[in-house]
Amino acid sequence: MPIPYQIDHARRLVIATPSGAFTEQDILAYQTEVWSRPEVAGYDEIVDMTNVTEMKIVATEGVQMLAVLSARMDTDEARSRFAIVAPTDHHFGVGRMYEAYRNTQPAGTKAVGVFRSREEALRWLGK
Repeated sequence: MPIPYQIDHARRLVIATPSGAFTEQDILAYQTEVWSRPEVAGYDEIVDMTNVTEMKIVATEGVQMLAVLSARMDTDEARSRFAIVAPTDHHFGVGRMYEAYRNTQPAGTKAVGVFRSREEALRWLGK
């Protein structure tokens, strides 16, 4: 199922709100669709996992592959931030795993943070 998102050009922010089952294929499609658009280069991002009921990601391998792909799509022109809203323990743990892999990628220019609420995430993003 496609991940719904909106682009807030005024705040230079991409907001994704997946729901239901969260699959690697959905994430890859979202990543490719959104971050191949030149007008969002350098934008911050928030992915709110609040309405995700099931994660269909091969734990370590899937998370690591997504971190590598995401880092390769980062722009060298501007540093930005990526906040993951993960209210459940499971989502938070997977988010922290992604954060760790993402932060080890030499091509990555986005700082990643994992938060329990959207309010915390938006504060960290400065939005």
